[in-house]
Amino acid sequence: MSAAAGSPYVVISADTHAGASVQTYRDYLDPKYRELFDDWRGTYKNPQRKHIGSKKHKNWDDEERMGDMQNDGVVGEIIFPNTVPPFFRTSVLICGNPGPEDYELRLQGIRAHNRWLADWCSEYPDQRAGIGLVYLNNIDDAMEDARWIAEHGLRGGILLPHVPDDCTSFIKPLFAPDYEPFWALVQDLDLVLNHHGGTGSPDYGTYPISLPIRLFETPWFSTRSYAHLLLAGVFERYPKLRYIITEAGCAWAPDMLEKLDQNWERMRSGGAGEFQFVEGTYTPEPPSFYAKRNCFYGASSPSPMELRDRDQIGVERILWGSDYPHYEGTYPHTRLALRHAFCDIDERERRLILGENAAELYGFDLGKLAGLAEKCGPTPAELSVPLRDEEFPESSHTMAFRRA
Repeated sequence: MSAAAGSPYVVISADTHAGASVQTYRDYLDPKYRELFDDWRGTYKNPQRKHIGSKKHKNWDDEERMGDMQNDGVVGEIIFPNTVPPFFRTSVLICGNPGPEDYELRLQGIRAHNRWLADWCSEYPDQRAGIGLVYLNNIDDAMEDARWIAEHGLRGGILLPHVPDDCTSFIKPLFAPDYEPFWALVQDLDLVLNHHGGTGSPDYGTYPISLPIRLFETPWFSTRSYAHLLLAGVFERYPKLRYIITEAGCAWAPDMLEKLDQNWERMRSGGAGEFQFVEGTYTPEPPSFYAKRNCFYGASSPSPMELRDRDQIGVERILWGSDYPHYEGTYPHTRLALRHAFCDIDERERRLILGENAAELYGFDLGKLAGLAEKCGPTPAELSVPLRDEEFPESSHTMAFRRA
């Protein structure tokens, strides 16, 4: 469906977060684990004490959430997890992979989340695309969960775990051949593979400086698996796979692909020093070929600088996201953020990045969202007005308002 020139944009956020309250998850657990849940719940304390009594309810409160999004001009969302499922120590996004001793209970926790998410998305099926969770400790379990995700309408696909080096004693790295049945199944099920920024870091220990170092190195670890999948030829063998990395920006992609292509050429030509590569190590085409065909970028809260090389990346490959309801997201200043990022971008490119690319990748029906967009969506005229200095919000933590 092509929008009429001048009509409001159908804005779909490719990066929002949601989850149930800890107690609500109990009803979604396999019954045989509920007594263990009660024991765990009695000892659990929220590790994010400053969030208690603040905006945590925005993760599940339909009325407030939908009101916030419409005020921001957003009519659809792709939903990553956010809260603490049963048997977790902290949020599922930052908790890392479970070790063998934690796997069984953590698996039950993510399955409870998936069940809750399927119900929650069914309340607004035209506007919500939920992303289901899997773990890779046991590939048979991961394949079972992938089938469940597909069968229960979580059209956001799968949140694929990263596998940092300190996990490879109990989880195979993503480039291992063990995953071939999993990739084949995901392709057959037509599920989107999602990675999310801020994940993939190793354990830095409990030193006072551990968290600052993790914060500094997060961008590298967040995008590391992208390179692994390209180098390992996953997209050569499974050409219909669709992969997106979200909340990691997109400005890094051209430089990384240039380096990957250079390495590919060195392997192909024999110009890599003393290295002798196993036959068939490199793919028939350079990594950038597969990136252009199979990969997408969820550029959450982008500034104008983040979108500067969009032609090189591929305008049809970039999806805008608000990161709602996180503090570093654009809410409640999304309309200002959109003006800042998109005032110099032409209307066709805006429509692609703000909604049409997301609709294509995640299966939204733009026609069903058009009526709501007419009521609350930003217009081309609105987004064409540059922000005045006095309009830049002082209290915002988002990088969307960065200026050169």
